[in-house]
Amino acid sequence: MSPKTRKILLVALVVVLVIGVFAVKKITEGQTPEPAPVEQGELPLEVTSIDFGELKSYGQPIMLDFGSESCGPCQAMRPALEAMYEEMKGKVVIQYTDVWANPEAAQNYPVQVIPTQIFFDKEGKPFVPSDKLKKSIGFTLYSSRDTGEHVFTVHQGGLTEEQMKEIFREMGVDTK
Repeated sequence: MSPKTRKILLVALVVVLVIGVFAVKKITEGQTPEPAPVEQGELPLEVTSIDFGELKSYGQPIMLDFGSESCGPCQAMRPALEAMYEEMKGKVVIQYTDVWANPEAAQNYPVQVIPTQIFFDKEGKPFVPSDKLKKSIGFTLYSSRDTGEHVFTVHQGGLTEEQMKEIFREMGVDTK
């Protein structure tokens, strides 16, 4: 191959590479990469709104706590809630919402007093406690007026770490 032919091929190769780089850049321009999936441990404890569809997607039991920074019983429960959040990462989705600061966050839930906790199983269906647990913890089960379907399992008032663990164990969570 003559030196002139090599030069022409080299220039052609460089031109093709440059065009290829610009083409790829143009194709991907404006496209944002898919966000990396959030690991359960990265879900915040404190939120301003609840995306129940997202929470269900983790395939773990869910505990929603509705309270307020200005509520004495809520603040008394806060250390136990924070301890369970840390201990149950990857096992139970736990989220807290200040309903006085974010009243719209509780609008789809039966929150009448605070603190109130609402529990769902790993499929996102209302947790059904045993009669013994229902009596010892003091759950209220809500059903739809139209269909009679169980829609919420609610506890009103504060919970201790041991009570939360007892609930989680009955939900099938290894609390050790």
